[in-house]
Amino acid sequence: MNNSVRNTARLIGAGLRALLVLTVVCGVVYPLVVTGVAQAAFPGKANGSEVSSHGQVVGSSLIGQRYDKGKDKRGNPVPDLRFFQPRPAAGLGSNRANGVNTGYDLQVSGASNLGATNTDLVKAVKERKRWVSETYGVPEAKVPADAVTSSGSGLDPDISPAYAELQADRVARENHLPGGTVRRLVERHTDARTLGFLGEPRVNVLELNTALKDLVHGGGKG
Repeated sequence: MNNSVRNTARLIGAGLRALLVLTVVCGVVYPLVVTGVAQAAFPGKANGSEVSSHGQVVGSSLIGQRYDKGKDKRGNPVPDLRFFQPRPAAGLGSNRANGVNTGYDLQVSGASNLGATNTDLVKAVKERKRWVSETYGVPEAKVPADAVTSSGSGLDPDISPAYAELQADRVARENHLPGGTVRRLVERHTDARTLGFLGEPRVNVLELNTALKDLVHGGGKG
């Protein structure tokens, strides 16, 4: 009996020591080392890829956001055309009254899962295409796909160079800037394919609009 008790006590002691060691190594040492390496090597990415303007964080380059100037009588957001507009955010349902995530809600990211022949999706795409065409003065046939469809996550921060260029002249007029100045701004914020062959060229809307704000506040020199 004594040997059995001693063996049990020894096993419990060994288990407790292993638990203590693993807690310290995995719960303290490892997180501190990983955090330290990340902060030293990739501080921007480690802190959420924050975008700042005049010392104030305005968002993350990884997450899209809306640029509105209020809501209409029906409660729908009214785009602020002084800024470049992102692609639509219409992912998974949210706790909003209309049941659709239209505001880049981080808690309900994801695709809507509507099929290409779904009547609601077809109607929404047609309405968006008509709005883009009328707002920016281009034929519906020239409206890029990303201007009328949301991304798989519903949080895409990027738009295509084609959609950015399509908006450039209207943005220039709204801000009383030369069209060429705004188009050059778009060019400077157009990223090429990753490693030269992965993905597509893209424009980060938050970074572009942040640069646009700085340009406007700086007197339009760019």
